[in-house]
Amino acid sequence: MKKRVTGLGGIFFKAKDPKALSDWYDKHLNVSPLPDSPWGEDDDAPLFEWRDKDDPSQKRYTVFGVFPDDTDYFEPGNGAFMFNFLVDDLDTVLADLEKEGIKKIGKIHDLPFGRFTRISDPEGNMIELFEPKKDFFNKGKTD
Repeated sequence: MKKRVTGLGGIFFKAKDPKALSDWYDKHLNVSPLPDSPWGEDDDAPLFEWRDKDDPSQKRYTVFGVFPDDTDYFEPGNGAFMFNFLVDDLDTVLADLEKEGIKKIGKIHDLPFGRFTRISDPEGNMIELFEPKKDFFNKGKTD
């Protein structure tokens, strides 16, 4: 079976005071925004940069997303967290999951940086599946 998830695209969770909690993680654990976020200079979400195991020339990022506790971003799930998993081929993964009785929730979002949709685990926790656009994370960058 071909590997479905290729990495952790993000950990999203709710907080009573997202700014204060983000500041705490930055101050005490150095979980902080990167100076050159692939999402744009106005995005201040902390990111972990890493390299694809099978193709080290490809950058990847894991977002550390702190949301207000009253956000509706995790709906229709009711959890306090949501994982975002990277996939190479969203359509194939969704087709395989559907054969196993797991349906996507909502539509597939097609954005300049890639495509994503959601599924749910058996306890109702939302899971985002994200297929980044080829070379999006490496655009305009040289190492």
